[in-house]
Order: sequence, then structure tokens, then C-alpha cells
Amino acid sequence: MLVTDDGLVKGRDLVVLARAAVRGGATAVQLRLKGQPPRTLVELARALVSALPVPVLVNDRPDIALAAGAAGVHLGPEDLPVDLARRLAPPGFVIGASVGSEEEARAAAGADYWGIGPWRASGTKPDAGPPLGAEGFARLAALAGGRPCLAIGGVLPEDVVEVWKAGGVGVAVGAGVLRKEDVEGAAREYRER
Repeated sequence: MLVTDDGLVKGRDLVVLARAAVRGGATAVQLRLKGQPPRTLVELARALVSALPVPVLVNDRPDIALAAGAAGVHLGPEDLPVDLARRLAPPGFVIGASVGSEEEARAAAGADYWGIGPWRASGTKPDAGPPLGAEGFARLAALAGGRPCLAIGGVLPEDVVEVWKAGGVGVAVGAGVLRKEDVEGAAREYRER
């Protein structure tokens, strides 16, 4: 999953970047731009939905995801509770949740997938908490009750095998793809690993 970030996009065309990541193997895109107003987020989400053959999720904002026709939303511990978002969402709307502790795992019980992290310290989300590594990821993934778990937060291509061994089904990456000049090649490296 490609995760966008204001500092990583830096005025570049988000649709072009996302298309390149998808060509490289990204199977979903999470629109995460904390510095953009709601109207801009709706416009960007709509553009991504119409341009990409993979699910687009919106970070934090189920209202924007629904208004844009996105596949779903990714919620953090400080966002709308998962169970409330589920009551508001139409059938088939994907709800992901960030999980970094046992307490957050309990709150995310109704989510369709978990983003567990941070795998290691993350420059794009400094408030993410202490790095979990493979051991912490595996401990939390064991609480997921069979729902898919993605490693997020500082995940490098060489970590992908360890994520799989720890019970993950994939990775959510921002800087590891968007900081590279060759976005497609960077996404492909994760996919191939």
C-alpha cells in the first residue's frame, strides 16, 4: 500500500506518482495529506479513484472517502472510532485501523485490516510510538483474529520477508517509495521482495 505524505509529494503530481507506484506493484493507495483542506482532499481522492485500478483509501476522514467514492478509510487511534465508522459506512466500504498496542488492537476489532506499527522509527510520523520490529508486530498480529495485517512505519524492502514471517500480508510505505526518483522502481523492489 502506497501511503502519501505532504512532505514526500512536495508539489509533484500525486496522480502521476500513484500511477507509477501501481505500475511497480502497489495494490492500494492511502491518501494521507495532513496539510490539505477538505475540499482539496475530496478533489485529489476523486482524481485517484478515477485514475487507478486499485483501491483508494482516505486517511482519517470517512466523510471525504465517502464523498469521493473511495474504497474506504484508514483510521488512527485519535480518529472516529472504528465501530462508529462501520455504522455510518455503506456495505463493502473498507475500514482499516492503525494498531500499535494491545489497547489499540481492542479498539480496532471491527476493522477490515490493521496497519501495525511502527515497524521502525518513521520520519513521516514522528508521534507513531516506539518501534515494534518483527517481535512486536507478531505479538499484535496474533490478536488480529485472522484479519490482514500490514506493517507500517519505516519499513524497508529488506524487511518484507520478516513481515511475512511475523504474520503480515503486506506493507504500507510512504518514504520508501516517494522519496525515490524512480517511484515505479521503488514500489517494484517492495513487490519483488
